[in-house]
Amino acid sequence: MARPPAPADRGIDALMQGYDGQVPGASVLVLKDGQPVFRRSYGLAVMEDGTPASPSSNYRLASVSKQFTAAAVLLLAEDGKLGIDDPLKKWLPSLPAAADAMTLRHLLSHTSGLLDYEGLMDPADTRQVHDSDVLGLLEKQDRRYFAPGSDYRYSNSGYALLALVVGKASGSDFASFLRQRIFLPLGMANTWAHQDGVDDIPDRAYGYSRMEGRWQRTDQSPTSAVLGDGGIYSSIDDLARWDAALYDERLLRHRSLQLAFSPATKTHEPDVPYYGFGWRINGGALWHSGESIGFRNVIVRYPKQRLTVIVLSNRNEPEPYPLAVGIARRWLDPAR
Repeated sequence: MARPPAPADRGIDALMQGYDGQVPGASVLVLKDGQPVFRRSYGLAVMEDGTPASPSSNYRLASVSKQFTAAAVLLLAEDGKLGIDDPLKKWLPSLPAAADAMTLRHLLSHTSGLLDYEGLMDPADTRQVHDSDVLGLLEKQDRRYFAPGSDYRYSNSGYALLALVVGKASGSDFASFLRQRIFLPLGMANTWAHQDGVDDIPDRAYGYSRMEGRWQRTDQSPTSAVLGDGGIYSSIDDLARWDAALYDERLLRHRSLQLAFSPATKTHEPDVPYYGFGWRINGGALWHSGESIGFRNVIVRYPKQRLTVIVLSNRNEPEPYPLAVGIARRWLDPAR
């Protein structure tokens, strides 16, 4: 059933003015105490035919996907199918000796020292790589950035490998596991770890970039088919269901949620004093952004205040994190 529109908010509409009209758009959701207090879309999901963005528009989440990858690993740990401190090579034995000391915990917290797979790709090869191709690239590199556990470096490689581990430990494949164990049980029927030729994304928003003074479609890149680090498509309406599940044990046990939301390592990144498992931690805020060619997204949660702000956009700029924090302040500090 379609939800009724949330009340208008002139302040948020003014902040979102640049997304409105015949331009790549955005969808914004503010949840307070589990209820949508602002839910609105702006601009276009598909510029070529003028399809407007809507709360059901499905955007490529990019690295916002990482929280689902982490949740899949935690679910399998609850099932007894794997251990968070399992050696990575227990599951991916073809990796070289440089990975000997790496554990799944290191991958979840970006402390593995794995090389970035993007830097290992042949720039002349425009074919899309998949999670298994990331493994193939890393198999040939018997080196790492630092000793596992000794430092933090944000790693798409680690989350691509975690998707492969989920497949092996579950006896399924990553996309099917997410679908059957997370998306469908939570009622996120239109959320997919997208595989071209396997599934069709309903209400799909396509990505665009501003180039030479005009918007051009830039929906896919050679890394867009890697699932574990950023391949999920979802909408603000489905993400509301995800947010609700993070307050109770309908999906993960309390202990697993605490693991995801607790500082696992310090970072050097702005507004990210700590990283958990698939979540950035900044005081009382849990958040994650997602940046991919043609998409910029963010989810910011304030669990103690039961406040969440989600901004999904199908354009290459601007970064929506400051915007989401500004929106959140309207509820965190009503006197502003």
